[in-house]
Amino acid sequence: MSKILLGCIADDFTGATDLANNLVRSGMRTVQTIGIPGERLQTQVDAVVVALKSRTAPRQEAVEHSLDALHWLKSQGAQQIYFKYCSTFDSTPEGNIGPVTEALLDALEREAPGFTIATPAFPDNGRTVFNGYLFVGDVLLHESGMQNHPLTPMKDSNLVRVMQAQCRRRVGLIDYRAVAKGAVAIRDRIDELRKQGVQIAIVDAISNDDLIKLGPALKGMPLVTAGSGVAIGLPANFGIAPSNAASELPRASGFRAIVSGSCSAATNRQVRAFSASGGESLRIEPLQVARGSDVVAEAIGWAAPRLAQRPILIYSTAEPAVVKDAQERLGAQRAGALLEQALAEIARGLVERGVSQLVIAGGETAGACVQALEIAQLRIGPQIDPGVPWCHAQPTVAPDGLHLALKSGNFGSDDFFTKAFTLLT
Repeated sequence: MSKILLGCIADDFTGATDLANNLVRSGMRTVQTIGIPGERLQTQVDAVVVALKSRTAPRQEAVEHSLDALHWLKSQGAQQIYFKYCSTFDSTPEGNIGPVTEALLDALEREAPGFTIATPAFPDNGRTVFNGYLFVGDVLLHESGMQNHPLTPMKDSNLVRVMQAQCRRRVGLIDYRAVAKGAVAIRDRIDELRKQGVQIAIVDAISNDDLIKLGPALKGMPLVTAGSGVAIGLPANFGIAPSNAASELPRASGFRAIVSGSCSAATNRQVRAFSASGGESLRIEPLQVARGSDVVAEAIGWAAPRLAQRPILIYSTAEPAVVKDAQERLGAQRAGALLEQALAEIARGLVERGVSQLVIAGGETAGACVQALEIAQLRIGPQIDPGVPWCHAQPTVAPDGLHLALKSGNFGSDDFFTKAFTLLT
């Protein structure tokens, strides 16, 4: 039986790809599964990332699915577990980051006394933690636009405070002074916190050097919780060095398309940049869907004659005021669900019509689209922008293969949509 070194649980599909990307770039042979596999792992790899759709699920459901993923990963021999969440710490005051973390700690209690770290730091994408406060670029999290997120508005940048509100265990801080001194100082700080009754510690990190220093201090820790940034410091603990061979994918061909459901500031800029560069696009509105309009057929009909010419974009991405208006009319959950379902059906329709290079923007949108395409596993390829690689799958709907880029809403440069296809070519 093949055994894995690192078993990862991601709370959404783009986040899973983000993590897998950093592991591959650090030399780990990595497979991403869509949901929990129904059978044992057949391929010999170093790491498996189980992608769940639990970020905004009801708390108990998120906990149950995460525990199921944990049990499957442990059955595959995983030596260490990594719970991956968003680099903007997307959650509500009730969870789901805290409750899932504590459930995993409870389940792993037999292996070692419960203690773990938590840090969404990803400096390559401008996510840094200083004195426990999360920054996005040069501004605090609650000033970055994330305060307007339709499902998980982040209105407090103090991660110790945010995490403590979600947890029954005591939450502490490993600050930049300890991190700067390296692994020994970090371990000493962990010992000090544990004596104080702390079992979860937010960790400062303002550069990749900080994440590299953190890596050795986490060796042997049964559970690590973080964004994807911490992944760059873990493979060395298993004697693995970076290698380009892990990111090779089959040659790309076929039509090109983008499906975007994210309403983040970054994705709004990317949609505008695509249109400004001459790209053809079609917007889907939630009120259209709610009125019963067949937006799926209309979108496929619009795309069909254009696919052979150049990449096309179909999107529901909108500015915060527009999103708020739709939510007030339809309710936040209903508006989101209507658009996710419509975009997922559109993505499948595009692939059925010959699209074999597909960019999907937004974590919830990506989850819905991947499920609609009946993708069970992704092979991770080269990075487009930090946190976003090209991937390859072979679902029934695309027997010759499908290249996918699953982009978290907040990731990517303004020209991401055009740059992605240029890199693949």
